Amino acid sequence: MSTTEKATVDGVVIQLTPKAKEEVLKFMAAESVSPDTGGLRVSVLPGGCSGFKYSLNIEEQALDDDIILEVEAVRIFVDGFSLPYLNGVTIDYVSSMQGSGFTFSNPNATGGCGCGSSFTA
Repeated sequence: MSTTEKATVDGVVIQLTPKAKEEVLKFMAAESVSPDTGGLRVSVLPGGCSGFKYSLNIEEQALDDDIILEVEAVRIFVDGFSLPYLNGVTIDYVSSMQGSGFTFSNPNATGGCGCGSSFTA
């Protein structure tokens, strides 16, 4: 596995693999979002088949109450509700015969489901 880059704010650590960082920057460029002001919103929402689901969006700027973490050239925007659920999470980007997309390795998850985007904490 490749080396991850991590960001820490208020004791909360979020990690991005180099491949995930590369893909986020590609999506930002495709949407004409400047890395200086824009970033990747990572959130946890109620729902999914296990209780919570992850959400990723490219955003032009942070909201006033966002926590902003920086992993090299990528700014990560997280809301206060999601932050505790994301402590220690590693975000990766994988490509396989079944498709490609972002994956999450979350030490806070106590269960999950086959879809890989829903978890229990």
